[in-house]
Amino acid sequence: MNYAFVFPGQGAQYPGMGKDLFDANEGVRELFSTASRIVGFDAAQLIFNGTEEDLKATDRQQIAITLVNLAARRYLNDRGIESVATAGFSLGEYSALVDAGIVTLDNVLVAVRERGNIMERVSRSLDSDAGPAGMSAVVGMGMDAVSEILTAAGIDAAFPALYNNPSQTVVSGTAEGLDAAEAALKTAGARRVIRLKTSGPFHSPLMADARSAFAEVLCDIPFLDPVKPFYSNVSGDRVRSGEEARALCLDQLITTVNWNGEMLSLLRDSYDALLEVGPGTVLAGHWKALAKVEDVGTVDVLPAGTRDVLDSIEL
Repeated sequence: MNYAFVFPGQGAQYPGMGKDLFDANEGVRELFSTASRIVGFDAAQLIFNGTEEDLKATDRQQIAITLVNLAARRYLNDRGIESVATAGFSLGEYSALVDAGIVTLDNVLVAVRERGNIMERVSRSLDSDAGPAGMSAVVGMGMDAVSEILTAAGIDAAFPALYNNPSQTVVSGTAEGLDAAEAALKTAGARRVIRLKTSGPFHSPLMADARSAFAEVLCDIPFLDPVKPFYSNVSGDRVRSGEEARALCLDQLITTVNWNGEMLSLLRDSYDALLEVGPGTVLAGHWKALAKVEDVGTVDVLPAGTRDVLDSIEL
């Protein structure tokens, strides 16, 4: 089978994720050991025994999701299943960097550790008496409509952050910006507007300070040219070089994640199936939403995050 791997990002996490893979596979246990050494805490203890609240903080959450994504990938690889192309949703793009041979495992863990610390610090600087900066999901509207409504309402502290699928967009903003955006979007006809359990206004101009700080981290990390098709959140299309990937990792912090565009690019490039390599089924849901307006044929996104499912995937 001609599989493309797609890796989930923040929001897919849950306590205990990946434990079945850890218990069953020596390579996964080695991966956790390596990660714990690099990040400076017991990753298995956090992920398997921590609470939802423990996993919520950006600095810990990003390590946890990346590690479980890569554990699922390792389990598939040990079964002889490898991707022919790769992409990741938001934070999941860092798992895809490893899968594409652009950044080594050790260096991605360093990058994700520092990215999480920086994003948490900058996010907290944006909190106010009105509440924490964060994100809201807008159901029933695409990105163009959301952008037009925010502009027409004169809201300058909320921005389209994730173009998830044709009928769902996520907005990032300060607490005041999100309050104003939610009111305007509901008035304009959004089916639902839901404040998310994220700890910052990610993928928006509000993260400009994070981009500057993260640039100092990435300048010391080698980025190689991809060994297989690798798709960008920023452009929605294939990345041709390691240096382009490095620049896009920085831009991703302050720019809308165009996952809808990435799905269209993956569909265009004709893979047999997409495997959602990591916890949850968020990306499968976005694909189903795309299928309501685009002819996806027989191509589907298949869950690939638990041992029983991974064991059932065809070579």
